[in-house]
Amino acid sequence: MRSTAEALQSFEAVVGRYFIELDSLDMEQLIKKANEEEWSIGQMYMHLIQSAQFMHLHNVDQCLAGSEATVDAREEKTERGKEAFELGSFPPVRIQVPASPQYTPKQPESKEQLTEGLRHVMERMKRTESALSKVTESKKMVHPRLGALDANEWFLLIDMHYRHHLLQLERLKSL
Repeated sequence: MRSTAEALQSFEAVVGRYFIELDSLDMEQLIKKANEEEWSIGQMYMHLIQSAQFMHLHNVDQCLAGSEATVDAREEKTERGKEAFELGSFPPVRIQVPASPQYTPKQPESKEQLTEGLRHVMERMKRTESALSKVTESKKMVHPRLGALDANEWFLLIDMHYRHHLLQLERLKSL
């Protein structure tokens, strides 16, 4: 399994790519949707920012704090989780979740919102990696598909998630 320092380095490169792509798009391109079931590029950016801030990094914090929401350290990853962490990435397949108010991200209000969101995630990743480098063990939180993950695994998951969505970005740009 990769170290958190390696994951942070990879994450910085991937976010750099997202910044380059964002710079080349105008607001009309960011909010364009092929159909009602499809996300726009802007919604995909919002998903990446919000999932990192409010799920992944939140769960890193919960694991480190040993909050009441954590599970027994003996809890395991699912088979899908074991595969993802052995590969260091998700399989290159499209994952679709039905549109819903709880899951479907809102359209961005501006390019600046996306830029600031990515910058905020990057800063928080750097602070979190610094904290994780000092920790030898943490509690676990359950991911709905991957099973019980510790703080380091939740951190690694962010880079895996951002890399996986590059496939979606390419697909959405071609629509």
